[in-house]
Amino acid sequence: MLDTLQKPTTPPTQPRAEIWSRQLLHWSGIILVTTVWVSAALFGLYILAFYASALYQDDMTRWNQVLPRLYERSTGTATTGIGLHFAAGGIILILGSLQLIDSVRTRFPAVHRWVGRVYVAACVFAAVGGLAFILMKGTIGGSTMNVGFALYGLLMLIAAVATYRYAVMGDMVRHRAWALRLYALAIGSWLYRIEYGFWIMFTNGLGHTKTFDGWFDQFMAFFFYLPNLLVVEAFVRASRRHVAPIARFAGSFVLLVATTFLLIGTYYFTLYYWGPAIVNWVTGSPQGRLGQ
Repeated sequence: MLDTLQKPTTPPTQPRAEIWSRQLLHWSGIILVTTVWVSAALFGLYILAFYASALYQDDMTRWNQVLPRLYERSTGTATTGIGLHFAAGGIILILGSLQLIDSVRTRFPAVHRWVGRVYVAACVFAAVGGLAFILMKGTIGGSTMNVGFALYGLLMLIAAVATYRYAVMGDMVRHRAWALRLYALAIGSWLYRIEYGFWIMFTNGLGHTKTFDGWFDQFMAFFFYLPNLLVVEAFVRASRRHVAPIARFAGSFVLLVATTFLLIGTYYFTLYYWGPAIVNWVTGSPQGRLGQ
């Protein structure tokens, strides 16, 4: 699906700044994607471990430990929608980064196409499931959270359709750009947890309430996916050949800062949340609060 990690070719007559900027952008992109893949895959396994295990253990009320009112026996249709959202989300996080690897696309094009179809379909299901939950029940945070999360779902749906459409049309330039945008949106739920974890760790939850209607909660209703799109746009524009080297250096800096942020967050969440939940799932031990 994506050719974004293809090693750039640079004629020997190009200035050193041109060559170095392309190489730095190339490697900073690889490092970021590798970090995202490992972290997102861990979170995807956590989703399956925590939410799916609650389903087959007939302990659906455990969902409410993460966000209150996710499961209520009287709202079965809404629960089905959010359950579809979680299941598809786990698939997205595990498969998404695979589509960014150029060697998979070139050596195994059939695998790339079929994984891409499953990935795009999962994105559609995740978006539709989340939107259905919002329409039928609404989020715990009220109108601001409803608008922010609904916009997120709509953007993911649009990006999924555009990614598939341009692939079928054979317009690979637009396909790759939209696939990157879709990926940036797909990892939003994962970043949402990491960003909240950092905020609570450094500020003791300033502006956050248990009902998710504090000023920080309202800010986060949009922040967990809009900056992702800005980072992708910076990468897409910096990858174009007519962009000045300084723009590529700036894009590389943004990617490296994002990588550092994600490495720290991944370590923290794996140690205290995702890791214990996955281990308990594998060993058959009972899941505790927040998957611990």
